[in-house]
Amino acid sequence: MSSGVLGKSWGKPNVFKHDREPMFGSGLVMVEGDDWVRHRHVITPAFSPANLKAMASLMVAPAKKMLDRWATLINSGKPEIDVEREIIKTAGEIIARTSFGLSYESGSKVLEKLRAMQITLFNSNRYVGVPFSKFMCPKKNLEAKKLGKEIDQLLSSIIDARKKSSDGSPQKDLLGLLMEGSHVDGRVGKSLTARELVDECKTFFFGGHETTALALTWTFLLLAMHPDWQNQLREEIREVIGDDEEIDFTKLAGLKKMGWVMNEVLRLYSPAPNAQRQSREDIKVDDLVIPNGTNMWIDVVAMHHDPVIWGDDVNEFRPERFKDDHLYGGCKHKMGFLPFGFGGRMCVGRNLTMMEYKAVLTLILTRFSFSPSPSYRHSPSILLSLRPRHGLPLIVQPL
Repeated sequence: MSSGVLGKSWGKPNVFKHDREPMFGSGLVMVEGDDWVRHRHVITPAFSPANLKAMASLMVAPAKKMLDRWATLINSGKPEIDVEREIIKTAGEIIARTSFGLSYESGSKVLEKLRAMQITLFNSNRYVGVPFSKFMCPKKNLEAKKLGKEIDQLLSSIIDARKKSSDGSPQKDLLGLLMEGSHVDGRVGKSLTARELVDECKTFFFGGHETTALALTWTFLLLAMHPDWQNQLREEIREVIGDDEEIDFTKLAGLKKMGWVMNEVLRLYSPAPNAQRQSREDIKVDDLVIPNGTNMWIDVVAMHHDPVIWGDDVNEFRPERFKDDHLYGGCKHKMGFLPFGFGGRMCVGRNLTMMEYKAVLTLILTRFSFSPSPSYRHSPSILLSLRPRHGLPLIVQPL
């Protein structure tokens, strides 16, 4: 009987592998064992500091285009803006560029189909783990498979086109870096197949887009409700970044308060509201034995709002809780804060998410202020990720 220390004692639940296969395929989120080691070996170098800086430069144009659109709306007498819709669109363009170097028009085809699949899977996944559940929602399951094939075909055509147009110098987007990493020194058994490249692009496209877009969305709601923190972040931006129009991405790490805000937002409104694991053998935890094959659902939202480990102010927006403890925010349990997962499977793209978050928020805060709209209805809902059910209308004003 295992004590649960070794990674081989745990794994991804088999039911989720089948139910979410159309969304993630055999990407890093779903693979295990030697396959996971091989995928991680190829993918990790793509997120080196030098490559992150190259990908970061692709973020600025979409963000500035969004801000120009906001200025036009405000000047025409329409200060109420659905910030969630705007951020989703802009983050989609950013992820299209950083994934494939694509324009939003091209990348939106993939994004629209991934979003449709997300809704379809959520509606059919209410019976996860129930025997023969796939027969309870046959139309939804067929629709998800059809969307999966269409997305795979789109991504395969993008990869094929990249291979044909390659001039020997890889593009510094994720696809170019993964293709380069799969062929360094002809490493036998270490590269990704064409099928695996498609699945990794799908995983990154969906996961990278969702996490950043929703983190920014909930940030705008909380900053609108706490204008004092808007002012604190603007002052920090002036001190660290300066008044230059062009962002020096090497300075973003110096935005400490913005990091506190991001952590507090991820605590209160975790984009990934739950995590799942399955025991691969009998595991003993103190006096409790978890039988082999047990599926465990880790409720991240509940854990992030537990007053026993966070204190009586658990439901308050207090970014300063991360001031002296930037990793755990003073949480009494080191596994009580899981914004990007945990252990060896912690999100490989978390540094890119942090960079995009800080870059976009910096650009917005230096041009606009925002306050709650009377039409906003607070209704967080889980659709595989945690999002505002009715959008996020805010009153936006130029500085």
